[in-house]
Amino acid sequence: MAFIKIENLFKRFGRTVAVNHIYLEVKKGEILTLLGPSGCGKTTTLRCIAGLEKPDEGDVLIDGQPMFSQGFVPPSQRGIGMVFQNYAVWPHLRVFDNVAYGLKLQKLPREEIKERVKTILAAVGLEGLEGRYPGQLSGGQQQRVSLARALVRNPKVLLLDEPLSNLDAKLREKMRFEIKSIVRRMNITSVYVTHDQAEAMVLSDRIAVMDAGNIVQVGAPEEIYKRPANRFVADFVGTTNFIAGEVSDILKEGNRVYVRTEFGQRMLCKVFDSTMAVTGQKVHVSIRPEDIEIAEDTAPKGDNLFRGRIEHRAYLGNFLYFFVNVDHTLIRVQTAYDVPQREGDELFLFLDPEKCVALL
Repeated sequence: MAFIKIENLFKRFGRTVAVNHIYLEVKKGEILTLLGPSGCGKTTTLRCIAGLEKPDEGDVLIDGQPMFSQGFVPPSQRGIGMVFQNYAVWPHLRVFDNVAYGLKLQKLPREEIKERVKTILAAVGLEGLEGRYPGQLSGGQQQRVSLARALVRNPKVLLLDEPLSNLDAKLREKMRFEIKSIVRRMNITSVYVTHDQAEAMVLSDRIAVMDAGNIVQVGAPEEIYKRPANRFVADFVGTTNFIAGEVSDILKEGNRVYVRTEFGQRMLCKVFDSTMAVTGQKVHVSIRPEDIEIAEDTAPKGDNLFRGRIEHRAYLGNFLYFFVNVDHTLIRVQTAYDVPQREGDELFLFLDPEKCVALL
């Protein structure tokens, strides 16, 4: 069952529509990520869940209770914990007092506060640092303080707004797994906002991709990556090639079509939206660089085999990127780091029809 329900949520700032009548459900114990570029409405949606923004229309329900339609429920009464991008820790308070602050406002017994803070600091890996000030901590440790402060009150819902964007790349990668592990262990329903698709893929049970105030696709990370709903999703989540063309033939089974490509050759590909299986429909075929193979045969036969010349070769340690010119269309190929081909070499590419997807 849905623990958080967003119903017809609409929010405008002046003439700008930030959130455009969206519907979304978050299951109990689930980590759902709102993913999209800056200005797509993901933070505004999160702030409406938290009660930091009031929508112009629609409602948010947490554990079945409406937050707006039956009277505004203030943030302090929603049972939420929030973790922000800028840590928001008090520099004049030691770690213990930062984490204990909310419990003291609740006037809990001193021993209970001490025990709960000790437990949560151990959970986030800050055991033994209770007496330090934030200025004596690394960025990752400060973000753990912020996370501990949000979790120590046992919230029903955890909201995280770009919490790792101020950290360096290696620390961000480490913290993704730590946050996921902590939230899983505590079984807290969580909504996570980010523009980083790798972060979303690692952390999420499901991802809601947003664009211009709309939710354009919701699904598990693998589904979002392998079955994008449209060109925007395919382009935003991961790296892909787009090959322009139009549908020339439709196969009997209905989910496969031939596309006459921009370089004049036919390409067999899949369609997940039956409305695109129309002769003459303009489409873009998406194919991930890692799904393209270098054909060893000098003159292979079959569908989706194209001859090209390597324009650029980029070495990235554990793999290579080739940029292959196929009749003036550059196709990016990810391949093994030890393949012998060099810039200027000609080769044949096999674009697996099972991995080629026609999109609008």
